[in-house]
Amino acid sequence: MLYPLVFQPIFKDRIWGGRELERLYGKIIPAGQIGEAWEISDRPGDASVIANGSLAGKNLRWMMENHAAQILGGAKPAAENRFPLLCKILDAREKLSLQVHPPASKADELKGEPKTEMWFIADAAPDASLYVGLKNGVTRAEFEKKISDGTVADCFHRIPVKTGDTMFLPSGRVHAIGDGLVIFEIQQNSDTTYRVFDWNRVGLDGKPRELHVAQSLASIDYNDFEPKLVPTNYRQGPNFKFRQLVEDPLFNVQELVFNKDGSVKLSGSFLRIIAVTKGAAKISDDSSGIVAELKSGDFCLIPASLKNVEIKAAANTSFLVTEAN
Repeated sequence: MLYPLVFQPIFKDRIWGGRELERLYGKIIPAGQIGEAWEISDRPGDASVIANGSLAGKNLRWMMENHAAQILGGAKPAAENRFPLLCKILDAREKLSLQVHPPASKADELKGEPKTEMWFIADAAPDASLYVGLKNGVTRAEFEKKISDGTVADCFHRIPVKTGDTMFLPSGRVHAIGDGLVIFEIQQNSDTTYRVFDWNRVGLDGKPRELHVAQSLASIDYNDFEPKLVPTNYRQGPNFKFRQLVEDPLFNVQELVFNKDGSVKLSGSFLRIIAVTKGAAKISDDSSGIVAELKSGDFCLIPASLKNVEIKAAANTSFLVTEAN
């Protein structure tokens, strides 16, 4: 019998990473510049290991091979019957590369995977910003010219951000994360990134990191000018407020913010992921008897087979609810 599943994070050393995941969430991270915690992953060589209940020690790859129908419900798997989403927390102490992910229409041709994603800003330095989309009027010819002369960053639309802001990034949208940001990222199960420009820096091996200019130029949406952040329009529930962050054929995301101790019940047979951005919550269902206790920075996978799931949250708790489609 399945139950709310919690996993062991997979940590990734990155040239732009730091130690904020330790400070903000109490995560026990290895030495180095930890830029990413892969919280729920079914990537080749990076399958998340279950940390709670009777299935502890099994990984998400095993779950998809043995219990895919119970996990997914009506959600579509990724290629090779993999889990459809990849969930991360990013710690950007320096700017990430200017990059793009291939759209579905070009991915096979470029031998990559499409990657639509969303960013929820969990912590932001005072002057933090994102680089997303093109400035109004930038053409492909101008973009190519500025790649060659090292000024392509001038083509990107820069957006100041603060804690709680959200950006949606469909495949084909050029982007980069600025420095001083911790971000919850929900994305398609893909790890294809084409770098356009990397600020002339070297990687952890001391060598310039590889760029993918031809693939980037083939992937970019050149009509994607100055996209805006997701609107912050909350609606009021009985003891919480909520807002829709993403509605997409791949996944939907809502944010719930509790102003006092309370609970919410989730009905319907949907694959859901809960990510606590602040506070603490307990997740249970009617059948398994297992309670997943989450604190800030924790994720929980709720299989579609579970009925009558309840989330109890302490006051001043906020979390993201993602449904895979």
